[in-house]
Amino acid sequence: MDEAAIQAVLARTRRELAAPAPGARTGAAAAAAAPRAPFYLAIAGNIGVGKSMVTELLGARFGWPTFYEPVIENPYLDDYYRDMRRWAFQLQIYFLSKRFEVQKQILDRGGAAVQDRTIYEDVEIFAPTLHRRGCIDDRDYASYREIFLNMTAFLRPPDLILYLRATPAVTLARIKSRGRACEQGIQPDFIEALHEAYERWIGGGAATLCPVRVIDTERVNLRDDPAARAELFRQIEAHCAAKSAQAADGKGG
Repeated sequence: MDEAAIQAVLARTRRELAAPAPGARTGAAAAAAAPRAPFYLAIAGNIGVGKSMVTELLGARFGWPTFYEPVIENPYLDDYYRDMRRWAFQLQIYFLSKRFEVQKQILDRGGAAVQDRTIYEDVEIFAPTLHRRGCIDDRDYASYREIFLNMTAFLRPPDLILYLRATPAVTLARIKSRGRACEQGIQPDFIEALHEAYERWIGGGAATLCPVRVIDTERVNLRDDPAARAELFRQIEAHCAAKSAQAADGKGG
């Protein structure tokens, strides 16, 4: 989704927020009822699925800082898409370093945050897919995973992973639509391999980190459907409230 489309979604969301539903709490009552525990939300999903739009949407709705993938300023991305076998390892090390930096920043500042893609997706989705495709050799892959394990010893996982699902065909169409020049040569089999890796991770390892919610973005239209956005907000609020209640119980104990 391009910047104009994202801004259109945000404009609609702000209009919806300016007109609270009947019975909704406002002012001091809403502030008193708001969850107090900092909430760290991660948005996961394949290339082009719509993570940036959802990150911006949720940041605007809850007033949370947003953290995005280093794409524009990434010194390896163009080279990587031209020659994955030459540049895959360097790119993955770059992403590993930047995502560690961002996640450490989120945790050190102590407040709520929304992050577009996590460090866990690098090591569970992208690096192993590139390794299986022969773009990262065994020695470099073993070193990469060792670096990841040493880094994540200093991190806390998100409070919730929101996985945006779409079939590879739809994902490819969205990639073409958003028009990033470096992405136009991405092959369908690569997107399919990433999709399969995501589905395995979401169905298994991701849930060992934190709760996971799945949104079928082909069925749930967060861009154009106010009811779909309202339901997503309700789900996030429920997770926030559960964390706040758990924190309160911990202090009480």
